[in-house]
Amino acid sequence: MKLNACLNKQGCMFGVSVLIMCLIIAVILGLMAGPGSPITWLLIAALLVIPYVHRKLSAKHYVTWKNEYSVGIDSIDRQHRKLVNLINQLQTAVDYSTGEEFEREALKELVDYTKTHFHYEEDLLQKNNYPDFVSHKEQHNNMIKHVEEVLAEYEKNRDTAMSNAANYLKDWLITHINGTDKKYSSFLIDKGVK
Repeated sequence: MKLNACLNKQGCMFGVSVLIMCLIIAVILGLMAGPGSPITWLLIAALLVIPYVHRKLSAKHYVTWKNEYSVGIDSIDRQHRKLVNLINQLQTAVDYSTGEEFEREALKELVDYTKTHFHYEEDLLQKNNYPDFVSHKEQHNNMIKHVEEVLAEYEKNRDTAMSNAANYLKDWLITHINGTDKKYSSFLIDKGVK
């Protein structure tokens, strides 16, 4: 499975590279034959569209911070934005064969910062006597447990584990922010937390 995922990624990148090279050669030959040919201009247009299409297709894999994700507390919003950036960094490691060292560093940095954020958030909730603190902390613990399982899976099947981790974390973070975290925002804001 690991080899297949790697070959699929490499095969896809190789295919796109070959397509681009063929288009470049065809454009050069078309221009040498005479720049008046509509086929030459169609090939140039195709060549110019490829980066746009690639950017649009790959953007679907990344999380973009939206104002609707804000919980209204600046310190937490900044931390959530950083988590989004770290998840996107992990997604980059998944999408491009960046090597095991970069993958491990991206995972480690994301897990470490997630724990830091959870500690900060839990401390804030506990200091302000948030009534649903235990349930909120339990969600954090379950997420960390799942990520630790992914890290164990990473040792067995690197490519699948990275992809699973990125997908899980993207979904979990946005769902958690828009659901559980938004529940405490008005409570903390009423307590004077900014």
